[in-house]
Amino acid sequence: MKYRKLGKTGLEVSEIGLGCEGFLEKEESFVKEMFALALEQGINCMDMYSPNPELHKRVGNIIHHQREKFVLQGHLCTIWQNEQYKATRNIKEVKTAFETMLKNLNTDYIDIGMIHYVDSLKTWKQIVEGEIMEYALELKKQGKINHIGLSSHNPIVALEAVNSGLIEVLMFSVNPCYDLLPGDEDVETLWAESSYQKPLFNLDPQREKLYETCQRLGVGITVMKVFGGGDLLSNYSPAGKAMTSSQCIHYALTRPAVATVFSGVRSIEDLKKSLYYESAKEEEKDYATIFSTFDKISWQGHCMYCGHCAPCPKGIDIASVTKFLNLAKAQGEIPETVFQHYMALDVKAGDCIACGACEKRCPFGVSIIENMKQAKVLFRK
Repeated sequence: MKYRKLGKTGLEVSEIGLGCEGFLEKEESFVKEMFALALEQGINCMDMYSPNPELHKRVGNIIHHQREKFVLQGHLCTIWQNEQYKATRNIKEVKTAFETMLKNLNTDYIDIGMIHYVDSLKTWKQIVEGEIMEYALELKKQGKINHIGLSSHNPIVALEAVNSGLIEVLMFSVNPCYDLLPGDEDVETLWAESSYQKPLFNLDPQREKLYETCQRLGVGITVMKVFGGGDLLSNYSPAGKAMTSSQCIHYALTRPAVATVFSGVRSIEDLKKSLYYESAKEEEKDYATIFSTFDKISWQGHCMYCGHCAPCPKGIDIASVTKFLNLAKAQGEIPETVFQHYMALDVKAGDCIACGACEKRCPFGVSIIENMKQAKVLFRK
C-alpha cells in the first residue's frame, strides 16, 4: 500500500480508503471480515458520512486498539432519525449527533470533522457565518476534531470554501465524467443521462481551478464517487463504455491535491478489486487509451497527467512540470510552494531539447514543447 500526505494536515493516508455505504445494514461478521482484509492490506482511513449508530459501534470496536494509527473522517451535520440518515443544519441536532458519534466510536476525537454535503453558496454562507462553523472551530480547539473538512459535489461552492482558509480537507466527487460538467447546486445532474447527451470537451474550468487551488493552498482532497455509484464500471456509463476500477482510481489519484480514494465496497470482491490497484501494471491503470475511444467526450489538447509522454530522453518529469505550470498560471503568479516543488525536480523544463518524442506519444495532442518553453520562462530554469 502506498501512502500520501493529506495536504498540510500532517496526516498520511493510504491511497485506498474505505467508504462506509457498503457496511450499512450488514451483520457484524461482515464488517469484521472487511476490516480484516483492509487492515491486512494497509488501509488506514475511513469516511463515515452515515450517522448509523450500529456502524459506529462496530467500527469503534475494531479500530479502538489502534486508534492512533487509523484516520477517521467523521461528518458534522448528519443525524440518525427514524432508522435512517438525514442531513441537518440545526445546531442542537449537530451537537448531539457529534457527541453520540464519539461515544459510539469509543474515541474522544475525530481526525477530520467533515461539514457534510454543502452544494449551494447559500448553505455555505449559512455555515461559515453561523453556529456550525463556530462549533467546528470550538471542537478543533478542544481537540475533539483535529482538522476541519467539507464535503461537496459543486466546484463553485468548494472553491469558495477552500479559499476561505477555514477548510483543511475537501471531500469531493472526482471521476472523468463528472469532471466534464459545470458546477450545479443539484447533485442529480452529475449522473443524469441528459447531462451527457451533447458532446463534451475537456475538464470543466472550475473543477480544474479547484484542484489546482487545493494543491497550492495545501488542502488535501479525499475522493468520493470515484466509480460514479458503479455506473462507470458498466456499459451504462455516461461515457458509453465501461472502465475498470483501477482506471477510475488512477484517474482520481493523478488529479492535483488528491490523497486518497474512499472506495465504495459492498463485498469482499469489491474491496479486492480496489486493492488490486496497488499491484496493477501501468497498462492496467492507464485511462488515456480508453478515453480516446469515447464517442461524445474529448480531452483533446488538454494534459490529463496520464504519463503517456514518458519517457523523456532527457529525464524530464513532463506531467509534474505541466502541473506546476498550470498551478502558476491559475494563480497568476508563482506561489512559493509551487516554486520549491519545481526546483526540487532533478531535471527542469529548460533541459528540453524539443525532440518531439513526447508529443508523438500524447493521446490528447497536447503542445508539450510549448508547455516546456513556458515553464522555462516562468521558473527561469
